[in-house]
Amino acid sequence: MSRRQVGSSRRAGSFPFAGALHSKSRSSPLLSIGLVLVGVILLICYAYRGSGIFRGDKEAVSRVEGDFSCTFEVQRAIPVLKKAYGDSMRKVLHVGPDTCSVVSKLLKEDEAEAWGVEPYDIEDADGSCKNLVHKGIVRVDDIKFPLPYRAKSFSLVIVSDALDYLSPKYLNRTLPELARVSTDGLVVFAGYPGKQRAKIAELSKFGRPAKMRSSSWWIRFFVQMSLEENETAIKKFEQAASKRSYMPSCQVFHLKSYH
Repeated sequence: MSRRQVGSSRRAGSFPFAGALHSKSRSSPLLSIGLVLVGVILLICYAYRGSGIFRGDKEAVSRVEGDFSCTFEVQRAIPVLKKAYGDSMRKVLHVGPDTCSVVSKLLKEDEAEAWGVEPYDIEDADGSCKNLVHKGIVRVDDIKFPLPYRAKSFSLVIVSDALDYLSPKYLNRTLPELARVSTDGLVVFAGYPGKQRAKIAELSKFGRPAKMRSSSWWIRFFVQMSLEENETAIKKFEQAASKRSYMPSCQVFHLKSYH
């Protein structure tokens, strides 16, 4: 009798265990399907990310973190600048970090000639940039000293990022030089206060953190340098920007050349 009771107790105890196994066997296909669906969703998100759908979010984050480049903004603004300056965009000098990217884009425009001045070291530059340097289209020069160009060598001079890293002492020298080598104007792209800073790794290259100045500060400084704002270019730029729904992420100043 006792043996039967033990046997019956074993059978009774085995039922829950067997039920658990049975439920697992039922749930395992559902679990597999769920994992497959999660994998498909992740693959779709990755594909969208690569295609640029989320690129706007990336740019927004980079701006908040202070990693936005006014040199990149120049590239975005080229169609608007062409509308504002017309034929003056046919012979352009760009001055600033990563100038090779701007020069390369300008050279793709119809009947455009472009040169660049890179104020910092280009050891990490790619082959196409080094090729532009080898051809003499891009120069690596310290802009705190006179530029290696004759007066009025270019119709338009565009500068981005570089001035934000100069103290007023050197701005007193550099801005007049930029105006000296232009005939139809000088366009300055500068960062907004609190929105752009040099990364720690870049401080050794720039020599100092960026100093983001307000528009009122810049305007006062331009007056001190006897540089007048180009009201005609400002109006045309604003009209072209409005038609293209273009909103600059940097301050843009349009100045007249010295005459």
